Amino acid sequence: MDIPRKNRARRRLILRIVYTVVILAAAGAITLALRNMKLAAPTVERNSVWINTVKRGNIKIEVRGAGTLVPEELRWVAAQASGRVERRLAQPGAFVQPDTVLMELSNPQLEQQVLTAQSDWKSSESDFTDYKVKLEVDDLNAEAVLARLESDYSTAKMKLEAQENLAKWGLTTDLDLRQAKVAADNLSNQIGLQKRLREKNKESIAAQLAIRQRSVQKLRAIYELERSQLEQLKVRAGVAGVLQEVKVEVGKQIGAGTDVARVANPAKLKAEVKIMETQAKDVQIGQTATIDTRNGIIPGHVIRKDPTVLGGFVTVDVALEGELPKGAIPDLSIDGIIELERLNDVVYVERPTQGQEGSTIGLFKLTPDGKEAVRTQVTLGRVSVSTVVIKKGLNPGDRVILSDMSAHDAVDRVRLN
Repeated sequence: MDIPRKNRARRRLILRIVYTVVILAAAGAITLALRNMKLAAPTVERNSVWINTVKRGNIKIEVRGAGTLVPEELRWVAAQASGRVERRLAQPGAFVQPDTVLMELSNPQLEQQVLTAQSDWKSSESDFTDYKVKLEVDDLNAEAVLARLESDYSTAKMKLEAQENLAKWGLTTDLDLRQAKVAADNLSNQIGLQKRLREKNKESIAAQLAIRQRSVQKLRAIYELERSQLEQLKVRAGVAGVLQEVKVEVGKQIGAGTDVARVANPAKLKAEVKIMETQAKDVQIGQTATIDTRNGIIPGHVIRKDPTVLGGFVTVDVALEGELPKGAIPDLSIDGIIELERLNDVVYVERPTQGQEGSTIGLFKLTPDGKEAVRTQVTLGRVSVSTVVIKKGLNPGDRVILSDMSAHDAVDRVRLN
């Protein structure tokens, strides 16, 4: 009975070994089969992706940038006199004329100087008037003396003529005749001297009045200067335009020459467009551009490119050629597109969400039946605002997914539902 028991135990051991080998072999086969089996392609909703067709034709290479409208004519308004800001009469955004008062300053010292200068001028005018009257009186007295001499001379002449008539008849003596003649000649000489003296007095009067007049004019000029400075305490715009900025607050003390406000001419604007440094290298003066103000498109051309780079951007100035749309004001945000060149007979597609010029990226190309899309390596050429040149990987007529497919980076095929 012991021998049969040993045979049964051996058979059970052999069967266990066989079963184990079979199970391990089956597991290995299953693992190998699963490893060689392709993952099922994930499904993508067709309406959720952006599909575009590759084309051949002519395209424009453009660069885009954001920016603002800025005035071509800009004037900083400076205070012409020092003082304390008492009132601000205009706020940014207001339309102003050259004589519009932007703010009023106060300067008590200047006000006192004006009063003193006015008093000095008026006093000098009064002194001049008094002195002129005095000289005119002296001249009138000299004229009266001359008139008296001329009257005496006329009487002396009549006496001389009477003595000459009497002498013809022997009715007078030679002495009387000579005395009458001497008297007439003496008065004639006095008249001549008085006339010359009066002429010299007039010349002297004119010279003296001129000196006094210059003194009066000098004091008046000082007064006018002080008064104009007082008037300049009312700070005016100086030009017509839009008040863009007021830099000082009420109560602040400012000096002469301080910039207090900025006025721009809203009728003459240009666009300042910020272009990425990597894209700005091909921007040249004279290239055509379009400016989008969100209320209209304005054509233009490049007139200046800033030689410096700030924050990774280059500032490009664009002169506007068309009529400004309504609402176009300084500092208005705009979008600018600059045309760099035109390419003829190239393979292109609308610009995908990724990829730079010269890079190779993976794009999902649709199969002919359009039910699936397979990852394809595509080399990009020149990049524009909305299109990109295809150098390798796609042909005209191919349909590709251009939207972001980073969620499917682990697979090379997707199904379109």
